[in-house]
Amino acid sequence: MLKRIDGGVYLSKDGKLIEASEGQKLYGEACDAREKTMSYSIMRNHSKTNYKDKMNIKFDALISHDITYVGIIQTARASGLTEFPVPYALTNCHNSLCAVGGTINEDDHVFGLSAAVKYGGIYVPANMAVIHQYAREQMAGCGKMILGSDSHTRYGAIGTMGIGEGGPEIVKQLLSNTYDIDAPKVVLVYLENAPKKGIGPQDVAIALVGETFKDGYVKNCILEFAGPGVKNLSMDFRIGIDVMTTETTCLSSIWCTDEKTKEYLTIHGRKEEYKEIKPEDGAYYDKAVVIDLSKIESMIAMPFHPSNAYTIHELCENASDIFHEIEESAKAQFGDKVSYKLSDKLVDGKIMVDQGVIAGCSGGMFESICEAAAILDGKSTGNGYFNLSVYPSSIPINVALINNGVQAKLLEAGAVFKPCFCGPCFGAGDVPSNSALSIRHTTRNFPNREGSKPSDGQLSGVALMDARSIAATAAAGGVLTAATDVDYNDCDFTYKFDNSSYEKRVYNGYGKAEKDAELKLGPNITDWPRMYPLGENVLLKLAAVIHDEVTTTDELIPSGETSSYRSNPLRLSEFALSRRVPEYVSRSKAVRDAETERRNGNIPEEYKKVLDSIGENLAENTQIGSCVFAKKPGDGSAREQAASCQKVLGGLGNICYEYATKRYRSNCINWGILPFTIDKNTKFDYEDGDYIFVEGIREAIKDKREKIEGKVITKTGKTEKIELVISGLTDDEREIILDGCLMNYYAERMNK
Repeated sequence: MLKRIDGGVYLSKDGKLIEASEGQKLYGEACDAREKTMSYSIMRNHSKTNYKDKMNIKFDALISHDITYVGIIQTARASGLTEFPVPYALTNCHNSLCAVGGTINEDDHVFGLSAAVKYGGIYVPANMAVIHQYAREQMAGCGKMILGSDSHTRYGAIGTMGIGEGGPEIVKQLLSNTYDIDAPKVVLVYLENAPKKGIGPQDVAIALVGETFKDGYVKNCILEFAGPGVKNLSMDFRIGIDVMTTETTCLSSIWCTDEKTKEYLTIHGRKEEYKEIKPEDGAYYDKAVVIDLSKIESMIAMPFHPSNAYTIHELCENASDIFHEIEESAKAQFGDKVSYKLSDKLVDGKIMVDQGVIAGCSGGMFESICEAAAILDGKSTGNGYFNLSVYPSSIPINVALINNGVQAKLLEAGAVFKPCFCGPCFGAGDVPSNSALSIRHTTRNFPNREGSKPSDGQLSGVALMDARSIAATAAAGGVLTAATDVDYNDCDFTYKFDNSSYEKRVYNGYGKAEKDAELKLGPNITDWPRMYPLGENVLLKLAAVIHDEVTTTDELIPSGETSSYRSNPLRLSEFALSRRVPEYVSRSKAVRDAETERRNGNIPEEYKKVLDSIGENLAENTQIGSCVFAKKPGDGSAREQAASCQKVLGGLGNICYEYATKRYRSNCINWGILPFTIDKNTKFDYEDGDYIFVEGIREAIKDKREKIEGKVITKTGKTEKIELVISGLTDDEREIILDGCLMNYYAERMNK
């Protein structure tokens, strides 16, 4: 289905792939020919500097949802914000359910509207649209760049480069600063032929993620989609693949545009946003992935990662062995906390599924829902344990599904329609029962992503599938079924976009800031606690040591019900690592309290003893903080709270072999957490309660030293050397770390 080309490749104007050595003779050096890619053309047009190896980008528009925008605006306000400099949309698709915590969620929404009025923003009320569908329908345009505080900010299929980052990067843009990155590598995704009936975008996406994630093949690269197969895909199909590129850990994505792109923008009333985008003759790509669309099978990504990919037929043929592997992985990760059995789902040689969900920015698309209805037309989901929920991604899509009769067909079959909501993607909607297997056309299936709590003995599993195979499974009463194995009528995908709901309900205040308007602050919306500049030396106490191969942001700060406290840093921090290392919060708080005592001139005896064992008179100039070790932290969501909660609890450093994503490392830097790495061959066999002392860290950051010697002091008193690395910091990032966090960085400059 997929083939990788590792040695670099050139693309000719007639769409032929030319291997690197031959292409170099025809088109010149790779570094120059890379400039001919769509990616570099767009990024260079948005970069405010002309450095060959750097990009300093200003975006055309920004977008956030109601898990992130309160903290972003509060941070920007504390840093001198007076008006949004570009269109900034505040959507309400995550915290749109009633909160157990009372008025919390709606208080955030009222704050969002008041901020849109005061600073000149766009406010999309709850349940009107999920964040990325609103951006596709109302903000994306060919050649544009959009920055979003959500990891699935991907609009490449519409010719827009979307990048998902943590909130501090949005703050920088709001304050008219740049997004600074090294010039990235570009990977060609070359599409051939056409998919067969029953295959949907999630099938292609799962195959792509399965091929590229595990070895970091495209990590922090731009994926560029081209080739003769592009023309054989509808816009919804392209969008469905594109949004899942986040799961490969690439930085962004971009597609060739064509008449279908033009038609899409015309339907949405924005024909003027179209222009042709394609690679120039001889564009160079560092790697390539060739996908023969005709060979893609119905796919399933099993718990607990989108890269755990199988064909549905392969799973059905080898269910016992695959289920056993997943059960063992759960046991390795959660130990005796939970008992998770998938083997129970194998009944009389068939795999029985408990729940189906079609939702969000990947699944809730018009064509996917239409085709699901065609498969279920005249059939029944049954009245047993299996149930099916459908969440359209916007009100305009829902209106179209009502008008063409699709919603009625699905309701008649037993499906339940729900509002435009991202909950099933992050654990706040359709939480399955304990030990259940849920199949979802959503974006992720990390442990506890769907809302279970392993620390409380609860665990269910999510498998990702395309809406078509979910519908086929529903028609079979919950027996896992590939859509390619069922016969159904072709669909009419004629789509009419009705903008009236947006015209009547969305507040569009861009360029009309009412600076004297009052911000409406509910009782849960609080300011950030004080954060201090980096000390001359640091003493880090390990508060969590995690040896999992990958640690997700959902483990660092769980999603789901915790999202109600996103506007209250102190309350939210109580959930940090709660489902992975429940003891972390109390351990880190104790370290934070010790630093408070030190600043008051009364360092606790435990810490004094450690410092005295290293040298004399260190307490005055040594900042104390907690530290997390994980092999590869930060896969998944862009939410900056994964880092900010550590800082609020007294976190001062992270140590790892590598960061899973650029965005998590950036979040750490922006919150003043030292982003240490160690050599992959270094054995880290230290435990919580051990200390790491780094002498002269402030001077090392100032001097741009990347290798820094530290001392490990174990609980038994043993002392060892450890080489810590902080590489690739920009000048601004060094200043942010020295100042203690991004807010301090801006406050320091405001006062000068």
